[in-house]
This record gives sequence, structure tokens and C-alpha cells, in this order.
Amino acid sequence: MSQQDIVLLVIATAVILAVVVAIARFRLHPFPALVIGALVLGLWAGAPADQVLASFTKGFGNTLADVGMLLALGAMFGEMLASSGGAERVSASLLKLGGPRMVPWTMCAVAMILGLPLFFEAGVVLMMPIILNVGAQLAKNPGGLKGNPYLLAGLPVFAGLSIVHALVPPHPGPMVAISALGADLGTTLALGLVMSIPIAIVAGPLFTLWIAPKASAAPPVDLVSRLTRKDDQYCAPSLAVTIFTILFPILLMLAKAAGDLLLPAGHPMRMLLAFIGHPIVALLLAVILSMFTFGFFIGKDTRVVGKLVGDALPPICAIMLIIGAGGALKQMLIDVRLGAVIANASQLVMLSPILLGWFIAVIMRLATGSATVAIVTASGLMAATVTADPTLNPSLLALSIGAGSLFFSHINDAGFWLVKEYMGMNLPNMFKTWSVLETIIAVMGLALALGLSWVI
Repeated sequence: MSQQDIVLLVIATAVILAVVVAIARFRLHPFPALVIGALVLGLWAGAPADQVLASFTKGFGNTLADVGMLLALGAMFGEMLASSGGAERVSASLLKLGGPRMVPWTMCAVAMILGLPLFFEAGVVLMMPIILNVGAQLAKNPGGLKGNPYLLAGLPVFAGLSIVHALVPPHPGPMVAISALGADLGTTLALGLVMSIPIAIVAGPLFTLWIAPKASAAPPVDLVSRLTRKDDQYCAPSLAVTIFTILFPILLMLAKAAGDLLLPAGHPMRMLLAFIGHPIVALLLAVILSMFTFGFFIGKDTRVVGKLVGDALPPICAIMLIIGAGGALKQMLIDVRLGAVIANASQLVMLSPILLGWFIAVIMRLATGSATVAIVTASGLMAATVTADPTLNPSLLALSIGAGSLFFSHINDAGFWLVKEYMGMNLPNMFKTWSVLETIIAVMGLALALGLSWVI
């Protein structure tokens, strides 16, 4: 590693630590802290001023175009769901499945099932009304559970969504690794599902039950009140209608995944499914459907429905700006070539291929904050290893890379800020809940991949 590379590592570390200290110690709002950190990083690393601004704009804009749109549409959907009484009805049904004591287990299972066709961010925004409703009911009747009610309801959901996002095709990360490494889709899918279950048990309910009494979360009061209230002037939709409306965007995304697997490229139906199954389009169609099922069909007029949809946006504007700034910091880390420096240095380490692929994904994740960048980089660097080592199982290598891409999410990850702002946690609580949760998934994924490599 050259002296220039070492200097770049020092600069990136100093900037990230400074942002953390500014937010945690000096109570600076995350948005200006992340904006300043991204710009300082680019300039300090020696990038031209125009390139720094271009990278900032690209990272901020791309993140809001993806996560920001999902967040806005999800907020509208959640507003319609909550105001109709549908979220309260679903949460009450979930609590009846096994009582309050089983909430962490029930929420994790539901999240994994619903998360199979969903991007992580889409899963979070769809599940938040249910998380907040279940948390509010647990606060009134904990049923013997100890700890923060919102953590008891939310952490298992985040764990379930993260696990399937990283380990189960047809999610983008596993599909990228499968393609780059020449792994078999069916084998990777089967092994990913096998690995997901024990990881979910530990990282979801068990970790939640242990950490919930030791941490705190206080979702924004206006958000909780909006997503847990019910307008008693109207009759709530039936449970069947509510579940169908919630599942509607998931079914569209699942149809897209099926089309990608079963239909040839260029087929008209595949292109149609790819369009309506895109997360943004699917959620947009779900919002339109919710206007009818949670609005017009239960007696609300266009004025009431329009006001509900519009009122959903102001409470999440700050969250969107923070997520965009986090995306700008991530893009700056990528454009100053920090990821490339670390990836090249990691190849000098003599490790088993499964461990090396995981390790490269881990350091790329820590450096850039992007699970996708971590998977793409690690898979590309490890592709030659697969052809050179006929004894290596490419499916297990792909899964180990996917697991490593989740390691210790922190301030350069847009998902970190999405969870933080929705759950109303400070940085210390985020690090000991969300960041540790992601690390458990990463480490267990590696351990299981190594264990399976000795068996199959």
C-alpha cells in the first residue's frame, strides 16, 4: 500500500469520526454534519472543487431518487393505512397470533415473508405503520416482555428484511454475486434460505430480547400519532381488504422477479412486469389502490383523501434530507477511490476464498456504506478464484459476500439514517442496536458458509 493510499485512509477515518462526534457529542443536526463531512472529505482528499460538487450532487440526487421516492410513497401509503384503522387491525391480529410475548418472533417471521420480493427500504416504509402500532400496544400491555416496546417490535423486522435482502435471490445483491461468480441460482436460493433461518432466530428475536432493555427508542411523536391513530368517523376496512392492499406492491415485485426468472429477455410481458414491479412504480400503484380501499370505499371524499396524502409528507422531509446527505457522503468515499484502495490491499491477505470474499465485502461496506458496492467489488475481485479453484462452491462464496456486505452499518449508510430517524434513536443507541444487529448477520453468515463448505 502506497503512502498516498495510507493518507487517504487517514483522511476518511478522521472525517467519519468527526461527523460522529459532531452529532453525538455536540448535538449538531445530522443533515449539516453529513453535508459538511462529505464536502470536506472530497476537498481534503485532493479532488478538484467541481468534481467534489459533482460527486455530492450525484450521491445526494441518486439516493433521493431511490430511497427518497420510496420514503415519500411509503409515508402516503402508511397515512392511508393508519387513518383507516387498517394498521391497528393488522397489529391486533399479529398480537393475537401468540400474544405479546411472541411479538419479536411474529414480527421477524412476517418481515422475512413480506421481504422476499422487497428492497430493504421498501420493506421498512411498508412495515413502519405496523411496527409503530404494535409498539404502541406493547407499551400499554407488555405481556411480560421487558424493554423498549418499539425496539421489541421493530428490530426483528429490520433483521428479517436485512437477512433476505443479502442472502436470498432474486434480491439484487445475491443476483449480482451469482452472475459474477457463475453460481447456480437454485443452489444459492436453497442455501440462502437454509442459512437465513438460524441467522434470523439469533439476530432477530434473541438479540432483540437481550438488547431491548438496554437501549431506548422514541419515534417522533407526530409520526407515531399519525401512524397509530384511527378516524372513528369511518368504518375500518376488513382484515382481508387490508392485507390485500398491503400485499399488493409485494405481489407486483414478486411478479417482476418471476418474470425475470421465467421469461426470455425482451419478452413484452417481462418488460411490463419489470415496469410495474419496480419498487417505485409498485408503491405508487399501491398508494393509488389505498386511496380507494382505505379512502373512497369507506366513505371518505376526495378532499379528505387528498389532505391525508398531502399531510403525510411534512413529517418525513427531515428524514429524506438526512438520507440524501448520507448518500452524498457514501458517493464521495467511492469517488475518491477509497474503496479501490482497500479492495486492492485486501487481496494481499492470504485467506481461504470464502473468508477473503467476506473480508473484502466487509471493508468495502465499512468504507463506502453501500452493500451493493461491497457485493459488486468483492464478487468481481473473487471471480477469477472460482475458475482457478474447482473445489470452491461459488454459491457459498456468493452468500459469504452477501453476508459481509451488511457488516456494521454506520453513518455512511442511507439505511442507517432511515432506521435512526424512523425509530427516533441517538447514535449510541443506533450503534448498539442496528449496527450490532447487522454485524451479527454478517458474522453468522460467514460462519454458516464456512461450515457448509466443509459439508458440501
